[in-house]
Amino acid sequence: MPLSRDFRETAMEELRTPEYRRAFLCEAAGALLRGELETAKPALRAYINGTMGFAKAGADLGRSPKTLMRMLGPRGNPQAKNLLQLIAYLQKAEGASWQVVDRVAA
Repeated sequence: MPLSRDFRETAMEELRTPEYRRAFLCEAAGALLRGELETAKPALRAYINGTMGFAKAGADLGRSPKTLMRMLGPRGNPQAKNLLQLIAYLQKAEGASWQVVDRVAA
């Protein structure tokens, strides 16, 4: 049975709500921390597309929008410095603040 709506279309619509945006960005950052780069890159790309857009993000970060798109593309191989700078920018733009907490499973 085919899907009635495209996932990308649904996600872009949902990114208009603050709660969903924050959860989406938090999950993308969590994927990075877990070493799941191939999950984090498309999530970050979708987040940027659904919120401020690559033109604004590139201008704010002093980078070409195409460079950011390539960095988060399927064959992109971003440096940790660039990813961390991007995450810090997105966190600030979203008005979010995160902490990494070490939890030992009991």
